[in-house]
Parts: sequence; structure tokens; C-alpha cells
Amino acid sequence: MTKTHTLDVPGARVRYEVRGDGPLLLLMGSPMGAAAFELLADELSSDHTVVTHDPRGIAGSPLHDPDEDSTPEKRADDVAALIDAVGTGPADVFGTSGGAMTVLALATRHPGRVRTVIAHEPPVLEFLPDAAEQRAKTDDVIDTCHRHGPIEAYAKFAANSGLDTEEQGSPGAAGPSSAQDLVDAARFFTHELRATTRYVPDVDVLTAGPSNVFVGIGADSAGLQTFHTSHALAGRLGEPPVEFPGGHTGFVLYAEEFARVLRKVIGTRS
Repeated sequence: MTKTHTLDVPGARVRYEVRGDGPLLLLMGSPMGAAAFELLADELSSDHTVVTHDPRGIAGSPLHDPDEDSTPEKRADDVAALIDAVGTGPADVFGTSGGAMTVLALATRHPGRVRTVIAHEPPVLEFLPDAAEQRAKTDDVIDTCHRHGPIEAYAKFAANSGLDTEEQGSPGAAGPSSAQDLVDAARFFTHELRATTRYVPDVDVLTAGPSNVFVGIGADSAGLQTFHTSHALAGRLGEPPVEFPGGHTGFVLYAEEFARVLRKVIGTRS
């Protein structure tokens, strides 16, 4: 049974879902909302209390100021508030793509609220050798969205990141389709993408903190930009990345297998 709630946080109201019973586990993306994790959450709810949510400004989580930018730090503070609201923390947290940046910021800003942190395919572009070029490409995507809209912006974004090669049936391959997808994509490009991809995780804090931090990577992600960023972050943390089924959105296409690996990672915490 899934229960839907809302939580008032500074500058926003966050919509979140709770299902299952057991140790607390949060699944998150950015800009992907709760709906993207429905299959994975159902798989994990047999032995966990699973919380998913729409990040601030996305889908069912409206902002007080629609022009406010979303940053990993703000989203991390929202997640900390969700953990407190559910009231059974500390939590294990899984974040993918921009959500991986959220959980890295969470582990840095709120270490007492998390136990195991899995950052799946984080777009840490600042750790790439061509970071300056990547910043320019990101700025071009944002400018394209302002001038021509989210569909043209997504085409550039997908080509640069490799998401246009993702398996059919995954969100990465489809791009924005529904009216809500278009609204969320426009917000992502104009108010979220720059701050997310320019976030620099504090490796010293992550390695010295009380949480176990793992980097996840898709078995089929070799052609993606996040394949390289994931390896770059894992190298700095001093641990090899954990391989998950599928590509960037393997949790959608291979929910059962993905849940199996996720349980194993959580079980390795000290």
C-alpha cells in the first residue's frame, strides 16, 4: 500500500510517497520524480520502508517562487526534512543522475541522517579533464531551451550525455513526452542543470564521514558521459564503482535485478 503525503520545506511543498515496512530507504532522482521509481520501490517495499518524492519544483512539488534555482544543497536539505518527517532514520539513500548529486550533498551536509549512500551515475562534470568544455556545452543547452524550448534542448543534452543511445523503453531514450514532462524538462534546463553539473562533492568529507558512500554505474553505460564521471568520482573516493543492471535508467527496465544489487550494497555497510 502506498501512502502519499506533502511536506512544507523552505520555499516549497514536497510531495512524497511511503510504501512498505522495515529499515528506511529513500530513492531519488533529479529531475526524475517519484513516478520513475515506482517499480523499484515496489520491489524493495517487501523488506524496507521506501520513500520516493518529487524534487522541489518538479511534478507535484511546487515552489513558492517558480523562478528559484534548484541546487543539490537545497534538495539535500529537503531530503533531510523528509527523513525527519518519516521519523525512522537514519536512512539508506539511493540517488541516480541529478539525484546522485543530491545524496552526495546530503552525506556532506547531514551525515547523521544517513547510513549508506549510493550515488548512481552522478554527473560530476567538474571531475572530467574537459570540464571547461562541458560547462560550455551545458550553457549551450540552457540557452537553447530559452530560445527554442525543451525539446530542442533535450536533443542537445541527450547527444552530449549519450542518453540518445539508451535502450528504448527507458526515460533516457524517450525524452519529454507528456505536458508535465515538458514543463519539468524546461524547469530542469533553465533552473537546475547548471547548479547540478557544477556541484563539486567534498571528497574529504565523504571519505571521513560516518556514512558508507558507494558509486553505482550501469553495466550498459559505457557510452554515456556518466560512465566517465562515475569512474572519476569512484577513483577519488578510493573504491571501484558498483555495477548495476542496465544503463542510466536500469532501475526502470530491470527493477527486480536492480533491487537485488541495491540490497546487497546496503547489506555491506559496516
